[in-house]
Amino acid sequence: MTTDATKTPKDTLKKVKVESFDIARSDETLDLAKDLAKFIKDNKLTTNVQGKEFVNVEGWQYAGSRLGIVPIVEHVINVSSETELKYQAKVTLWDLRHGVTVGAGFAVCSNKESGKKFYQEFAIMSMAQTRAIGKAYRNILAWIIRAAGYEPTPAEEMDYNTNTPAAAPQVQAPVAAAVPLPAMQVVPTEAPAAAEAAPAPAPVQYATAAHKEEIIRLLNHPVITRQEKTKMLLNINRLDEERAIQAIAKLGNAINERENGGQKAAA
Repeated sequence: MTTDATKTPKDTLKKVKVESFDIARSDETLDLAKDLAKFIKDNKLTTNVQGKEFVNVEGWQYAGSRLGIVPIVEHVINVSSETELKYQAKVTLWDLRHGVTVGAGFAVCSNKESGKKFYQEFAIMSMAQTRAIGKAYRNILAWIIRAAGYEPTPAEEMDYNTNTPAAAPQVQAPVAAAVPLPAMQVVPTEAPAAAEAAPAPAPVQYATAAHKEEIIRLLNHPVITRQEKTKMLLNINRLDEERAIQAIAKLGNAINERENGGQKAAA
């Protein structure tokens, strides 16, 4: 017989039950909507597009996981042409509780899209999968996202530049009052040419949520060192679009080189 004096710390630990929800019960899914709204807000998992909040794919995945629904990538197909790099992905949703497929989603990604001109092939393929995951969840969970107070479309489907600041209203300079010329002053017959106004600097185009998502995905690769990951994450919110695209390409090249180097060493 085990006494209180002989109990180990492991024996005294309480088992914490993780709360899950049933999509078939409206009362439970409404409770999930409240929990989801807090999770999305606390973790800043939205992208603002024209004043509306669209949930990133991580938010959709969280909602699915609380319902025991996980995504499975069925296929990723290269549908590129000579002038376009393009991938199509299909994702199905599997209900772990009941052992059945409950939804599916298709999506494509192309380097012809705005901001993706310099994307490498693996990044285009990855974004197609990410969009397909969000689309699959949207087909069955859109109303839960709406109940949580957000737009029922995954942020990755939106093709807007969300980082361009609104143009400041132009304020007309006050017109100076006319001053009479002093007597005997000679007035030139031709007015001097007005100096050309210097062009206003172009607004900074910061990295989009999709760029940051791809960078984080690459940083989680085993061949990326902890120091490299920490340095990139500390500066990720300061990257503009061009630097973000360069970082994605650089990480992809580093991963390929290190993986190939490891394979040669093993051989």
